[in-house]
Amino acid sequence: MSHQEFDSEGTLNNTRSQLASGLTESLSTFDSEKVVQEYLQQSVVKGVDDHLVEFSEALRTVAKALRRVAEGKASAKAEAAEWKRKYELERTRNLQQEHKKLPSPEGYYDCKGKKTENLTDQCSLESLANDKSEKCCGRDGICSHEVLRDGETDSDSKMIHSRMRRKASFRLSWGCNGSGQHKHDIVSFERGNITTAVRSSKQISLRWKSQPQVVLILTKPNSTTVRILCAEMVRWLKDQKKISIIVEPRVRSELLTESSYFNFVQTWEDDKEILLLHTKIDLVVTLGGDGTVLWAASMFKGPVPPVVPFSLGSLGFMTPFRIFLFDSENYREYLDAILRGPISITLRHRLQCFVIRDGAKDELETEEPILVLNEVTIDRGISSYLTNLECYCDSSFVTCVQGDGLIISTTSGSTAYSLAAGGSMVPGILFTPICPHSLSFRPLILPEHVTLRVQVPFNSRGHAWASFDGKDRKQLAAGDALVCSMAPWPVPTACQVDSTTDFLRSIHEGLHWNLRKPQLFDGPRES
Repeated sequence: MSHQEFDSEGTLNNTRSQLASGLTESLSTFDSEKVVQEYLQQSVVKGVDDHLVEFSEALRTVAKALRRVAEGKASAKAEAAEWKRKYELERTRNLQQEHKKLPSPEGYYDCKGKKTENLTDQCSLESLANDKSEKCCGRDGICSHEVLRDGETDSDSKMIHSRMRRKASFRLSWGCNGSGQHKHDIVSFERGNITTAVRSSKQISLRWKSQPQVVLILTKPNSTTVRILCAEMVRWLKDQKKISIIVEPRVRSELLTESSYFNFVQTWEDDKEILLLHTKIDLVVTLGGDGTVLWAASMFKGPVPPVVPFSLGSLGFMTPFRIFLFDSENYREYLDAILRGPISITLRHRLQCFVIRDGAKDELETEEPILVLNEVTIDRGISSYLTNLECYCDSSFVTCVQGDGLIISTTSGSTAYSLAAGGSMVPGILFTPICPHSLSFRPLILPEHVTLRVQVPFNSRGHAWASFDGKDRKQLAAGDALVCSMAPWPVPTACQVDSTTDFLRSIHEGLHWNLRKPQLFDGPRES
């Protein structure tokens, strides 16, 4: 190898070594920059995470504060609504008393419907009637013998008359077979109507002090059997018992289509007359099933006259009087016994519900109260999100419902939707979740004197929907609340035997409760 070749080869080797060292340095520099960049990115992400955690904690604190404010606002609205209701009741009572003292254009009437000459005679008669009522009540019952005067003078109305009529009076007593002492703290009377505060633990007996004069008959629609039975019952009550009959406009049209004989049947023309029905009606007769009883209860926004429910439906938990097709005239025996008295009754309590909107201008701005006999159902509707409901009992937090919804039912409603959702059949307010997202969420039984408030929180993903006895569906948005408490006006329903016997028979015959074949025995008996 020549010197020139050696120099060329050495130069080539030097060039290769320089290239290798440069590549190594460039790779090391690239790796270092990559490591630094990754580190910086990790530091930034970690810093961002720390800020997000702090921000989420701050949002959680704000959410708690907003929840407390919303709870206080809903509680204040509920309390204000309750005071407003009491004020309206007291105002109505005072107006009625003032109207009672005003002179009638036709003169003054005493408690027996006789005309008097001046107001002094009227006041003296009223005082005598009050003294007589105190003596009549005695110690074994509560009497109702107030005189009702029809205040309407509309000549176009077929139902409201200007004449004076005395509403049928009755007395309630507690105890086995109608014996026992009355309890003023359980049931009171105002102008012959039943109001109650708490549930009575004894059997209740109703004894008429004067014969019922006006009967309201409500029927199940679109039923040929019910239509025929209604015509027979109207004819029998008019001819044999000399009782005035009031029916729905639809039923009166059906009766007149059948025969012009039913011209004496009365009805109403507008909602104003429906609000006055409780001052005219002595007894309500329903022909149908439980749905007809619910319809009858929904017609009376205040006091409800005694209801006689006849069973012509498919189930009939609240209709103990059965009418059979092969013996359709057995209703006469039932009505004879009821009109003669005494009879056992069941006071079916209702829930009074108020919807309080979040956007209300003040605490007194609430929607019209809704009375339910069975249950209030709050569900998610068509939304794919779970319902999120905050529940309070007398302003104390109960739980947060997350699931398909919630059922708040009465004792009568405990055998309906609540029972299908896993609730019990007991007296009280039943707090039953619908498919809750927690296996430990079981139904609660609450006393009837409590006030429940169900509120949609502001962090709820979707709206909720409330339905009352399966109708009157209302949407509840974030911040809206639903307040439920026991209404002061129960639905008194007549019993065939008594409340306990009728209830047990209904669950045996309707639900086939605990029905199974008996065990067979074909072996030796134990000595």
